[in-house]
Amino acid sequence: MNTIIKLGGSLITNKNVERSYQAPIVERLADEIYRAYHQLPNLRLIMGHGSGSFRHFSAKRHNTINGVTTPEGWIGFAEVAHVASELNRLVTNTLRQADLPVLSLQPSASAIATDGVIAQMSLNQVHNALDHRLIPLLYGDVALDTVRGGTIVSTETILAYLCQNMPVKQVFLLGEVAGVLDRQGEVIPHITADNINHYQSALQGSSGVDVTGGMLSKVHDMLAIAQSQPDLAIHIIDGRQSGLLFEALTGNLNTGTRITA
Repeated sequence: MNTIIKLGGSLITNKNVERSYQAPIVERLADEIYRAYHQLPNLRLIMGHGSGSFRHFSAKRHNTINGVTTPEGWIGFAEVAHVASELNRLVTNTLRQADLPVLSLQPSASAIATDGVIAQMSLNQVHNALDHRLIPLLYGDVALDTVRGGTIVSTETILAYLCQNMPVKQVFLLGEVAGVLDRQGEVIPHITADNINHYQSALQGSSGVDVTGGMLSKVHDMLAIAQSQPDLAIHIIDGRQSGLLFEALTGNLNTGTRITA
């Protein structure tokens, strides 16, 4: 079974400052992943990261998520793809400097969406990488769309496609919050289809520029994935807390928000 780690765009960039990469945070997380990866020889990891202030500013300027229909829009589409890959190169370099065997895979090279939802994307490279004990690294990107012409596919959309088409045991979403917070600012430990309505008003959009939605969107997306995979556990945890990712990967997580069917 596979484990997915997603580094949130708000964690690895300053989402209020265009193209601002938080290298020290990724370096620390890379070290935690390295220690867990070598402590657990059977750990099969897939990684993804958001685009934060790299993609979201240009995507908002061009309104790419809602479709591409004009020559100017297609130029913007290419710009959004370029800046998303720019951040991916930075993240890839940081992870490889920590001696992690990451293999960066570009989603837009094969993804085809239908009205914003991935209809098909090649997973052969992901399977092959895992079979050779490499760590596939994907990221929020653009995609051709049969309805919109072109659009944006968030990392959550890509991870949903992976979970629906591959065996995944657990997903760790790392952001800049301790978990999903209730009205009193306390972490909600467990969200399911049975209690989501009770917490609905507590789920607010993220701060900064984000064209793919904030916490409300992410929780609903993750709950939908969990409902389609009853044995899957999804955890929203604080990527700012040193050592927490290592604890999560080694089975000692006791904080954050857990989302299951």
